[in-house]
Amino acid sequence: MDWLWNLLDPTWWLTILGAFATVGVLAIIFAETGLLLGFFLPGDSLLVAAGIFSSVSVAQGMNIEPLSLPVLLIGTPLCAIAGAQLGHFLGARFGRKLFEKPDSRLFKREHVVRAEEFFEKFGPAKAVILARFVPIVRTFMNPVAGVLEMPAKRFFLWNVIGGVVWVEGLLLLGHFLGSKVEPKQIDRYILPGVFLIVLISLIPIFAEFVKGRRAAKAVAVPSGKHHRVP
Repeated sequence: MDWLWNLLDPTWWLTILGAFATVGVLAIIFAETGLLLGFFLPGDSLLVAAGIFSSVSVAQGMNIEPLSLPVLLIGTPLCAIAGAQLGHFLGARFGRKLFEKPDSRLFKREHVVRAEEFFEKFGPAKAVILARFVPIVRTFMNPVAGVLEMPAKRFFLWNVIGGVVWVEGLLLLGHFLGSKVEPKQIDRYILPGVFLIVLISLIPIFAEFVKGRRAAKAVAVPSGKHHRVP
């Protein structure tokens, strides 16, 4: 399972990408929002970590090249928006055929169902914005919006708003945290902090899982449960 934790660990990505870390962040954000198989890639935690490592002192403390904050602030939201538009286009172009594949380690139909429920619950505009902050849902929401025939122009508007707020907010949060930590305190604060962000980003997934289990149990309760047998 070490390989799986590596894929979810933003510091692993930034370290292994080395001098190409800035470009790597752009590519990962595009893939995570635009390609169905990209849902397992780090999103929230990667953006915060990228903001942290845009601080020269922090990057040097981790023995990596500092990431370019201006490039991140301009390029990353563009990649997030472009990726989501690609997902919407694929959903509108291929319809439900896009999801007609057997379950595997990387693809689960429940991810599609969760995104559809999210879309129906919050409505098109709110769903596109809020999905940015929910792992897995943010990947599947875009093609689902296309499948459910959300107009491309309307999707683009809310996609831009959600993408900019999500990306810029997390990048600037990370950069602020990085500027407040001394290089010698990196291992003590930064790495646990990124790990905490990963856990927080998983909370919506666990919440939906618990909610689904409770709903399933409620449906499974016999209608005559409260009747006593004489």
